Amino acid sequence: MPSSDNSLPSFDKSTQPSRAVYKPPVYYQVTIGLLKPLYRLQVWHRSHKRDNYQQEVEQRFGKRYPAPPVPDANIQGRTADYQSAAKTEDNANNQNGNGKKVIWCHAVSLGETNTVAPLLDVLLAKGYQIWLTNTTQTGFARGASRFADDIAQGRLSHSYVPVDSPAVIEKFLAHVQPVAAMFIETELWANILTKLSEHHIPSILVNARLSAASFKSYQKIGAVSASMMKNLSLIIAQDNESAKRFRQLGAHSAQIRVAGSLKWVINTPKLNSNDAKEAEISNDAEDLGVAGRPMWVAASTHSGEEKTVLSWQQQILSNPLLADTLLIIVPRHPERFDEVAELIEKSGLVMTRRSDDDAISPNTQVYLADSMGELMKWYSLADVALVGGSLVDIGGHNPVEPSSVATPVLMGSYTQSCQSVVDKLASVGALYQPHNAFYSALGTDEQLSQQQKIASNQPSSDDDNLLYQQLQFWLSHLELAKKAGQAGAEMTEQQQAVLHRQLSMIEDVIQQYAKPSFNQELDQDVNQELT
Repeated sequence: MPSSDNSLPSFDKSTQPSRAVYKPPVYYQVTIGLLKPLYRLQVWHRSHKRDNYQQEVEQRFGKRYPAPPVPDANIQGRTADYQSAAKTEDNANNQNGNGKKVIWCHAVSLGETNTVAPLLDVLLAKGYQIWLTNTTQTGFARGASRFADDIAQGRLSHSYVPVDSPAVIEKFLAHVQPVAAMFIETELWANILTKLSEHHIPSILVNARLSAASFKSYQKIGAVSASMMKNLSLIIAQDNESAKRFRQLGAHSAQIRVAGSLKWVINTPKLNSNDAKEAEISNDAEDLGVAGRPMWVAASTHSGEEKTVLSWQQQILSNPLLADTLLIIVPRHPERFDEVAELIEKSGLVMTRRSDDDAISPNTQVYLADSMGELMKWYSLADVALVGGSLVDIGGHNPVEPSSVATPVLMGSYTQSCQSVVDKLASVGALYQPHNAFYSALGTDEQLSQQQKIASNQPSSDDDNLLYQQLQFWLSHLELAKKAGQAGAEMTEQQQAVLHRQLSMIEDVIQQYAKPSFNQELDQDVNQELT
């Protein structure tokens, strides 16, 4: 089993696997070449109705990129106009030796972008420049809004990820000139890793996780997976199980470290005191007209989940003691806002939409938060939070977000993307998940007895019913809900050191690769392997 020691693997021959470049099998390269036109068609199908289709195609296929980030954050006159690939390649080459320390960071979508954001903040503060890429449009929109100031100041450049074609990757790397590449959680591409290895650019899998299902998928393309594992410079795994699976795919033990999950690191605005935090939440509640009402939020929901939570809300409202309860629904994807609005209307519940700017009236039963960038506000206001992507087989979104603002959490059984985090929060009573063996209820003896009945594995009770019972319990016992939420906030605070552990490992690898003696020895070893 790989060590959980925080120190980095040594790069000497006795502990490291061969430093040769490992190319993926020919069949993979041929397949990628054949799929390029189909992928472009897919991009068109997804984007042609949006304004950014041309931008996405140009960036994915190496035609045009934004200007590279610059060390001087106060540089004047920098515009967002695209430059041609040929011209920017020359510009990038001319900037070598001018103190540029660009780290390429690839975050697939919204969740990965949110997860890595605090790490990128620290790297920027330490003087690195960042080139951020995304795969999905949701992730790209989040990257653009989350790092708007850094993009405007020239410290961070942002684009869609290049396709996994050697020619395109060469253009991208020549333009960006990164000192390292970071890939968040799981998404890896064999040609990209090969090109990074050829250019002696360290590739780091940050906050790495590998579920049992993903492991089986990677096993099916064993030769491709092995080439990727061997080309990676460092794998910073979230847990021991993921570390073990990476090693079984072909990674060397010396490449792997276990450091915990960056999902614990939530960069919420810091207030001077708990009183200031309470005052801000109280002001938000007054402004929205929801002060004094029991509230719960169904956040980052996917298709199939809204129908369930609307059914729960109808049952909640039938309880005379909870008749003024407000449900806030925050769909995960903006393109589903109208679809969810239609579902709410069909349910017969009284709805107010955030996008309409209408005030929440005493009669409002469901508030559709169809906006972006306000999720933490809704988590702060709610008495209980259901975190979506867990009632349907998505894998579950990050429960640390509500826990960080002391809101107790409900999650369904599909939490494979964040199970270790779920278990830790359940162990202190901050998160309820049906049949979770780690769950520790909080309350008096009588209340504990009631919760234990809910938590028990009753053959006649399905998971949705158990979740509903816990939701009703917490809404009926707001002091206990608050206590459970506070336990989650304390657990979140205890876990913050993971950011510094992963940061230290990343910087150590960059420094190792930057040493002239290391690069000279690397060149010699690669030449020996290839001759």
